[in-house]
Amino acid sequence: MIGLYQPGRSLLHRLPAGTKLLLLMVAVVAVIALVRRPVDVAVAAALVCGAFAVGGIGPRVALAQIRPLFWMVALIAVFQVVFTTPARAVVVCGVLVVTVAAASLVTLTTRVTEMLDVCDRLLQPFRRFGVDPDRVGLLLALTIRLVPVLTGIVHEVSDARKARGLQWSMTALATPVVVRALRTADALGDSLVARGVDDPATDQDDS
Repeated sequence: MIGLYQPGRSLLHRLPAGTKLLLLMVAVVAVIALVRRPVDVAVAAALVCGAFAVGGIGPRVALAQIRPLFWMVALIAVFQVVFTTPARAVVVCGVLVVTVAAASLVTLTTRVTEMLDVCDRLLQPFRRFGVDPDRVGLLLALTIRLVPVLTGIVHEVSDARKARGLQWSMTALATPVVVRALRTADALGDSLVARGVDDPATDQDDS
């Protein structure tokens, strides 16, 4: 779940990216460790909603971050109700939604470049073990960029499938999505090679 950066001047926008990632880690650990009852889920959800308000993120954008979880949460809820209890279903699903929403809030209020800078600084000590922070940063940047690209492909294929009257055919959705995703990956790979990324000669020169 990676939200698109929403420009703003709120307190959350002004916090350093490293601080926000640390707070996110603490918040996720706290939610997993402390949320045990449906009332705890309500409290955690209220706190996250308050954080969205502090960040100046409206309800429409906030709900868009968790909407893709609908079917997953529904399946988990059914499983938990059948094999445990409704209260447990609320807790499990609530923890999932709250933690994803909190992570989305960080991405909504933090520029990608700031996130990558933090990752680069954290990985610098691992250079001695052969880890290249620049390549890891490139990988993260590409991953973040490709999430909306793949989402767009799924939406386009889904619309085309409905136009052909095949809205209930999973094959009509999965096959074109996989093919277009592979073509996108090939085009991206060719573009990176053309720019010298993963060029053996370049790697030897750097070493």
